[in-house]
Amino acid sequence: MRLSVIGCGYLGAVHAAAMASIGHDVVGIDVDERKIESLSKGDAPFFEPGLQEILTAGIASGNLRFTTDMSQAAGAKVHFVGVGTPQQKDSYAADLTYVNAAVDGLLPYLAEGDIVAGKSTVPVGTAASLAERVSPTGAPLVWNPEFLREGYAVQDTIDPDRLVAGVPAGEEGERAASVLREVYHPSVSKGTPFIVTDYATAELVKVSANAFLATKISFINAMAEIAEVTGADVTQLADAIGHDARIGRRFLGAGIGFGGGCLPKDIRAFSARAEELGRGESVAFLRQMDEINLRRRERAVQLVVDGLGGSVFKKNITVLGAAFKPHSDDIRDSPALDVAVKLHGLGAWVTVTDPAAIENARRIHPQLNYVEDTDEALRGADAVIVVTEWDEYRRELSPEHVATLATGRVIVDGRNCLDAAAWRATGWEYYGMGRP
Repeated sequence: MRLSVIGCGYLGAVHAAAMASIGHDVVGIDVDERKIESLSKGDAPFFEPGLQEILTAGIASGNLRFTTDMSQAAGAKVHFVGVGTPQQKDSYAADLTYVNAAVDGLLPYLAEGDIVAGKSTVPVGTAASLAERVSPTGAPLVWNPEFLREGYAVQDTIDPDRLVAGVPAGEEGERAASVLREVYHPSVSKGTPFIVTDYATAELVKVSANAFLATKISFINAMAEIAEVTGADVTQLADAIGHDARIGRRFLGAGIGFGGGCLPKDIRAFSARAEELGRGESVAFLRQMDEINLRRRERAVQLVVDGLGGSVFKKNITVLGAAFKPHSDDIRDSPALDVAVKLHGLGAWVTVTDPAAIENARRIHPQLNYVEDTDEALRGADAVIVVTEWDEYRRELSPEHVATLATGRVIVDGRNCLDAAAWRATGWEYYGMGRP
C-alpha cells in the first residue's frame, strides 16, 4: 500500500522506515531540508537501534523516499501525521502548531477515500476538531496513537503490543479501521490486539499510559525519600511489592527520575487539558509527580556534595551518562544532564561521557567537559556519578579498574544499577538513591 508520513522527526522517521520494511511504498515528508537530505542519503539523524539498517534497506529497495514537497503525498492511501507537540513556552499545555500546519498543508492533496491517521500525542478533543477540517475532502480522520519506547522504537513499530484506532462512527469508521488493519497486517495476523474506539478514547489511551508509567516511577521515588530517612532499602522494597502480580516489578526502579521528550511534557499537557475541561482535580496528582521527579535530581546532586565533605567547589566529578535513558542519544529533559549542569553550577569541574549522546549534549551545554572514552573521563575524578544506566556502566564497570583511574573513592549510583556490596568491598564510599 502507498503511504505518506508527514513529519520525519523521531516518530515519523521510525514509522516511515518501519512501514517500508514490511513492504509498503512510503514517502516521508518534512519541512526541514537538512533532515530530509540526511534521510534521503540513508543516514539516520538520531541514534535508535535498528533504524539505520531498515532505513538503508528501504531506500535501496525503492520502498522508501523522503521529500520536502507536500504534493508528493498525493496518491497515498493512508497519510500518517507524526509531527511534534512540544510544551508551550508559557504554560504546561501542548503546542499544536505543527499538527495544525501539517493537516492544513495536506488538505489540498487528499482524495476521497484516503485516510488521514494522526499519530502525534495530542490533548483529548484535538482529533474531533481536526476531523471537521478533514472530512469535507472525503478522507476520514482516524487517531492511531504510537506507543514507542526510545531504544526499542523499531521493534515497537514493527511488532507492537497493541494497536489502537480512534475512528468516526458508522460505516466510514468501519472502512477506515479495515484499511488500518491492512496496513498493520503482519502484526494483526499474529494476533496483536487491534482496539477500535472513538477519537477521545484513542487520545486518552496514549496520555493515560504515559501518566500511569510516570505515576509508577514517581511512587517508588517517593518511597525512596521515605527510605532515606528511615534506613530502609528501596530496592528491596521494590522487589518485595513487585512480586504482587497486581503491581509488578517493572518501572519500580528508584533513581533520578524520568525525562525525555514524552513523559514530562505529556503529563504536563494532560494536567493542563484537565484544567481546561474543568476536571483539574482529577489529575492533580500529576503535578505532585512532576515535583517528586525533579526532587530526585536535587537529591543526586546532594549525595555528591555529601560524599565530598559538603562542597564540590573545584572538585573533579565524572558524570556517566548524558542521554535521558540508555540506547538513545535523546537529551530532551534529561535528568542526567540536569544533574551535571547543577554540579557545574556549584563550582565543580564536570566531565561527562556517554556512548551516544555527547554531541547532542555539547550543543546544548557547551560549558561542560565532554570525553568519549570512559577511562579517560574517569581519570583523576574525585567522585563518580552514574546517571544513565547504559550496560557499559551497569554491567561492565569494574570498581577495581575504576579505582586505578579515579583519585577519590566516592561513587553515587543515581540509577541504583550497581552492585553496592562489590563497590564497598573495593574501598569505595557507595551512595544509592533510597538505599542505606
